[in-house]
This record gives sequence, structure tokens and C-alpha cells, in this order.
Amino acid sequence: QVHLVESGGGSVQPGGSLRLSCVPSSKNIEKIEVMGWYRQVPGKQRELLATITSQGWKNYAQSVRGRFTISGHSANNTVYLQMNNLQPEDTATYICSFQPWSGGEWFGQGTQVTVSS
Repeated sequence: QVHLVESGGGSVQPGGSLRLSCVPSSKNIEKIEVMGWYRQVPGKQRELLATITSQGWKNYAQSVRGRFTISGHSANNTVYLQMNNLQPEDTATYICSFQPWSGGEWFGQGTQVTVSS
């Protein structure tokens, strides 16, 4: 199990932007197949927002398509989530994940994003 560390969360007004980052706590990890971002609101199911594969293919949830952009490369073991035009309903804990080629999925502890006026 590898620990992932997110950063970049905070409080913004509606319409604002944030850029989240995620890196593993260890430098030497196995090759990663897919990196992604989820968000979690208390009392609700964790929502998968975006993924990027080692080949660079990206997928987005309908709720964030056109506003959020995932980037990064498995060779660098770093994944980002650029979030634009944030709205109050985007308030959540944002959690990154890595899926290694050997199987399974690693998660970070999350970073809080709060959108309010």
C-alpha cells in the first residue's frame, strides 16, 4: 500500500478556481496504469470525477466535464486537477487515486474544497 498526498484545496468564492495536486509519499513505486480524482460529501456516495490512463486517455464525469481538467503522467507519478468555475455544489473532500498495473487502487486522505460566498 502506497500513501498518496493531496494538496491545493481551500476556500473560494463561486466562479473561482483551484488546482489540486497528488503525489505518492514514496518515490519508488510500481508502474501506474490509471490516475484519478474522486470527491466525497458526508452522507453521499464517493463520486468519480476524472481519470487519466498511462496512455493519456482522459474521462470525466458529466458533473465536471468542461470545468475540470485532469493532467499528469504516470511516469512522474503526479496527477493534477484544475477546477474552474467552481460552484457551491462542488464543496467536498477531493481524493486522488492511483491504480497500479498489478491491480488494486491506492487512495489519498483527501483535501477539502469549500465554495461559498
